Amino acid sequence: MSGRPLIGITSYHDMASWGVWQQPAALIPYTYVSAVTRAGGVAVLLPPQQSGALEAVAAIDGLLLAGGPDLDPDTYGQDPHPRTGTPNSERDDWEFAVLGEALRQQIPVLGVCRGMQLMNVALGGRLIQHLPDRLGDVVHQPAPAVFGDQSVRVRPGSRLAPILGTGPVPVRCYHHQAVAEIGHGLLPAAWCGDETVEALEMPERDFVFGVQWHPEAAPEDNRLFEALVEAASKNSIERENA
Repeated sequence: MSGRPLIGITSYHDMASWGVWQQPAALIPYTYVSAVTRAGGVAVLLPPQQSGALEAVAAIDGLLLAGGPDLDPDTYGQDPHPRTGTPNSERDDWEFAVLGEALRQQIPVLGVCRGMQLMNVALGGRLIQHLPDRLGDVVHQPAPAVFGDQSVRVRPGSRLAPILGTGPVPVRCYHHQAVAEIGHGLLPAAWCGDETVEALEMPERDFVFGVQWHPEAAPEDNRLFEALVEAASKNSIERENA
């Protein structure tokens, strides 16, 4: 492999303002870019679009499914809860396509928050649409734009354990939804104290993980992104030699 691995990051298509302009834009919190570059990768944005998932995934070495708005409950066969956000079918469709290609082309995948939920739904799982209904508190999303501080325990023997240890691992959460039924081929890899599933993995693949927390919001612990970049580097070399 010549150069650092390319990590594709899925992003928003939304209105944004800069200078004298207010226009539709491809957006992502820069914390994701910083996490990837600190880990030695090169970040490449993958904004929602009608086609091109095959070509996009063929051009990258690893995929980061970023956090964002709630998935359309119709994608997992439910009516919307009153607290579920407005559906964004454009982003849902694009990310399902990109994830499908990433799994088919066998490149490393890390899903963050929404990204983990999308991975679960893509593989036939379902979500809890409003976690406070089940838990009776809002510890996972204390207030708008305020992360909840949690700690998770990682399943011994999981693929995640060599990366993070078995815990307790301090994490920063911002989610009001969670995994209800786990998708085919996935296993739970971490839980918080109230037994909410906080990580999923695909044990038959070297690097397919989803985490419900936001590792990009904790720059002091970049281990997940370092592992993603390392796996992407290895995958790129294997692709070149195939």
